[in-house]
Amino acid sequence: MAFYPLPVAGLVLGFLGLVGTLATTLLPQWRVSAFVGSNIIVFERVWEGLWMNCVRQAKTALQCKFYSSLLALPPALEAARALTCLAVALALAALLVGICGMRQVQCVGSQGRAKAHLLGTSGALFLLTGVCVLVPVSWTANIIIRDFHNPAIHVGQKRELGAALFLGWASAAVLLVGGGLLCGFCCCDRKKPRPRPPAPRHRAPPGGTRGEVVMPRKASASYV
Repeated sequence: MAFYPLPVAGLVLGFLGLVGTLATTLLPQWRVSAFVGSNIIVFERVWEGLWMNCVRQAKTALQCKFYSSLLALPPALEAARALTCLAVALALAALLVGICGMRQVQCVGSQGRAKAHLLGTSGALFLLTGVCVLVPVSWTANIIIRDFHNPAIHVGQKRELGAALFLGWASAAVLLVGGGLLCGFCCCDRKKPRPRPPAPRHRAPPGGTRGEVVMPRKASASYV
């Protein structure tokens, strides 16, 4: 049984990207409080995520609260929610399709071309997942940086980049690399020459043996 390290590495990277995407979606450290200028209240730290906001004060435990209203959320947050949830679903589907496309898994028969198509589909889904993760993370980071340098916004309302954003960028990079490996393996596998089926053997005509040519009998002349 042949072992192909390229698709295995692609699936491992895809699995790591799936875990990172799920963690990025659930973690509340998308926007964290910034201590700049006259904002010297350092005993309180605020975290804002896609699903909840958390407040941690000195000598107290972390207190988190889910967003009570879905319609009251800003459009950027709603779009980030939708894209990250879509990314988790796509990464899970890509991982399952890639596992079915491995040569060691007997689920679609033993045809190498069909398994190569499955690996290529898995790679394309991983690439799409990386884009779905990269868009909301970069969009949120752009909003945070724009508001940070906006003098019209109060210092206490300014935020900095949280750890979840950096995890999202890393997860997107891992997903793009894993999808590229799977797509590259699919393209290389398609270019390999396939063995041709053996030519059909010609059957010998009845009344003769192989290699012999049966000549038709001449009709004998009848004399009266």
